[in-house]
Amino acid sequence: MLSFRMELPCLCLLLLNCLQSLSAHNDFYTSIGQMTDLLYTEKDLVTSLKDYIRAEETKLEKIKEWADKLESLSATATLDPEAFLGHPVNAFKLMKRLNTEWGELESLVLSDTTDGFVSNLTIQRQYFPTDEDQTGAAKALLRLQDTYRLTANTIATGDLPGVKFKTFMTVEDCYELGKIAYSDVDYYHTELWMAQALKQLEQGEESTLDKVTVLDYLSYSIYQQGEIDRALDYTKQLLELDPEHQRAKGNLKYFEFQLEKQKKAEEEEEGKDRGKRDTTEKKEKTKKVSNHLLPERKKYEMLCRGEGIRMTPRRQSRLFCRYYDNHHNPKYVLSPVKQQDEWDRPYIVRYLDILSEKEIEKVKQLAKPRLRRATISNPITGVLETAPYRISKSAWLTGYEDPMIDVINQRIEDLTGLEMDTAEELQVANYGVGGQYEPHFDFGRKDEPDAFKELGTGNRIATWLFYMSDVAAGGATVFPDVGAAVWPKKGSAVFWYNLFPSGEGDYSTRHAACPVLVGNKWVSNKWIHERGQEWRRPCSLNETD
Repeated sequence: MLSFRMELPCLCLLLLNCLQSLSAHNDFYTSIGQMTDLLYTEKDLVTSLKDYIRAEETKLEKIKEWADKLESLSATATLDPEAFLGHPVNAFKLMKRLNTEWGELESLVLSDTTDGFVSNLTIQRQYFPTDEDQTGAAKALLRLQDTYRLTANTIATGDLPGVKFKTFMTVEDCYELGKIAYSDVDYYHTELWMAQALKQLEQGEESTLDKVTVLDYLSYSIYQQGEIDRALDYTKQLLELDPEHQRAKGNLKYFEFQLEKQKKAEEEEEGKDRGKRDTTEKKEKTKKVSNHLLPERKKYEMLCRGEGIRMTPRRQSRLFCRYYDNHHNPKYVLSPVKQQDEWDRPYIVRYLDILSEKEIEKVKQLAKPRLRRATISNPITGVLETAPYRISKSAWLTGYEDPMIDVINQRIEDLTGLEMDTAEELQVANYGVGGQYEPHFDFGRKDEPDAFKELGTGNRIATWLFYMSDVAAGGATVFPDVGAAVWPKKGSAVFWYNLFPSGEGDYSTRHAACPVLVGNKWVSNKWIHERGQEWRRPCSLNETD
């Protein structure tokens, strides 16, 4: 008699424990630290899937054994059916098989071994990344491509600086990036990634996509950028592969008409256009000469790449490193800290080895379950809201969470000489895929009189920024107005004043966090406010002193 019992290991409790940390399941792409939990989630799913496969294989093996046994028995019995059934035991077993065992076999074939896997998948699916996460991660790749001037091929082949795990993008991956750019009416990136997908197809990569689909997007995105002749070439290639492609047939006629029209217009205006182009080229060359005339965005991206840093040898010679005890503070007289000048105007100083490995891990451990999408204050409404130019998650920590936070706050007070009671809580931030924070001020400007009114502690007088991780590539803190760049160094901290002693804002402190190209960037910062500093940093009567 057949007997079959299948048990899938119950992973539900394990998975629920694993998923508690994913409760804030939106905006995964904005924090690499929280994305690591997804790897363990996927690992559990693979374990559950393999258990299902083993159960199916066991089931099929049982069915195969039964079929093989009956095949042998039937072959023998049909040689002489009457003689075979003349044996009373054979007659009994035939009745038993057809009445009972074939019914059990039917139950075995119909038995569902998917329950365990499907239930685990259902539990976890509610914590999966959303379309927004996928789109956000895709746009981050496009942002990195622009900021660091990477070719589509460089990204697709995983040839990035400082990578430990080199990963290749498939044709489908490239196509997906192109489609997301296309849906954003970003035809420039659509062209780059559809061209990369086409290149990989032509190199023989196996794919469920065909060249016709890719060429359709490619030709149209090129046309939208005004290059009708190239769009026409790709449309002809498409029609060679699929002569009956209706849209391409229509585009062919339209592109030919537009190209002929364009050529006639160019011939008529050739002299005039040439003069205009020469003038334009001269203007562009003039722009390239002066870094001061570049738009802030360009200066920001250049600094992120390590270009355009405006530090002359003479100014560099005035920057020093030293052992620092902040005017003989008792805590640092015998063990002063290492301090080095990073920039002169504004004065930015770095403290080395100021946060231990144990403290870094503890802060990250406390912050991780509290991480939420970082917000900005709307300058018009004052309401906190998310923004595409700030891609990170943050958490706020106090001494109530752990006494170590009070120890860290006291250390900042001892080294800066500033009052911490009126400072904001320690903010911990973890950057996501291509994580960044575009140029901004930490202090409230004159057109934002109510920026920190609810705190009642005045403006942000200074910023203290801990670097809690090294970053393999990218992730610098840059000051576009002065051409300064400060690179992350684990365990160090940088400090600068946002306000002059007069209380006026120092607009040269406008800064940004460059996109993280490779690595996982953790920082924590302390925004120090004016109240309580009256005797610690006396006011000046000169506006810019």
